[in-house]
Amino acid sequence: MSEGQTGRSQSRLFLFFYVLAVAGGAIAYVPFVTIILPSRVTDLAGPDAVRWVAYAAFAGAIAASIANIAFGWLSDILQNRRTLIWFGMVASSAALVSFPYVETLTALLVFVIVWQMALNMMLSPLAALAGDCVPDHQKGTLGGLLAIAPAMGAISGVVATYQNLSNFETRLWLVASMVIVCILPLLTVARPERFEELEPGSEPISQTRGVRMLGPSAKGHIAVIMWISRMLIQICLAALFVNVLFWFRSIDPGFDDAFAALIFSGVVVAAIPVAIVIGRWADQHSSPITPLALCAFIVSLGLVLMALSPSPVAAIASYTIFSLAASVFLSLHTGQTLWVLPKPRHRGRDLGIFNLTNTVPSLAMPWLVLWLVPVFGFPALLAVLSLCACLAAILLWRIRSSSRA
Repeated sequence: MSEGQTGRSQSRLFLFFYVLAVAGGAIAYVPFVTIILPSRVTDLAGPDAVRWVAYAAFAGAIAASIANIAFGWLSDILQNRRTLIWFGMVASSAALVSFPYVETLTALLVFVIVWQMALNMMLSPLAALAGDCVPDHQKGTLGGLLAIAPAMGAISGVVATYQNLSNFETRLWLVASMVIVCILPLLTVARPERFEELEPGSEPISQTRGVRMLGPSAKGHIAVIMWISRMLIQICLAALFVNVLFWFRSIDPGFDDAFAALIFSGVVVAAIPVAIVIGRWADQHSSPITPLALCAFIVSLGLVLMALSPSPVAAIASYTIFSLAASVFLSLHTGQTLWVLPKPRHRGRDLGIFNLTNTVPSLAMPWLVLWLVPVFGFPALLAVLSLCACLAAILLWRIRSSSRA
């Protein structure tokens, strides 16, 4: 039952094991997608590597989108998410360590599709498991803690590329081992408290203290707004993901890529305590939507400041504002999404649909960038993205009263 009625909460130990497992999921794909895969493509394709990396990213995003929904749906039907997480962990790790045997570009594309399917067999039910186990009054705290996952993914990339590692195969085994070490405690040691109103067969309404009693229809409306708002923020991130360094160099041609990497890593790490504090505040004040709306406003402001940055110092400061707010937004949004899903029996499938907000922007945004930047420059792109973030903030602000008593 809810905090307002029984005071029961999920154990801190389970939350720790769950966040550790989600971090393992980030470790499973961040080093591979950002470092290992491009390096292997360069070996196989030579000067044509950029085009083949794009092909691999496109194929992988399509496979991930389909697999995440399919395995989420399957976990709803089976009502046994842990078994799928087990199979996905083993299959994705086995695929990862077999990557050195991929020796042609065609085989590489097939490998990426198979690996993404195996990976999402693990990630999709893992996401839904939180909805089965974490009550509404802890979802803000959970979202804040989830900011740890991208930081560990980034750190794992540094570890996997440590210069003293002997060879390519060793790096892959190291990544697979880190994934297993992070996920196994959740599967073998964690013993979560049961909350009957959260289980897939139930049809609950929100009963957390200070939150309106919302039925499936009202939650469905809020879920649509949450989906759109996340898509808009992810569009901002996807458009800048591979172009931030180019933007920095448009302001200062001598901008160092190592310094840029330090800024990126610093922001991800700094987001952890900020997200935890804000997530806890959202739980204590029964205000799940307000922090999301404010973060989206700050994202929009940061993009405006980026467009107007006259110097490298201003550029670094404005990017930090943008990126920190976006990181906190995504972490908190992940936790609160579990609160607005209208029907627990379709939780895995619905989270798979929410996952489209992570994959679709990465497919569409390169074309927007190619259209805008060569003709109008980065300020025009940043202005368009700022409008997207502002729209997300307005939509969220309009529905915040729906979540308050």
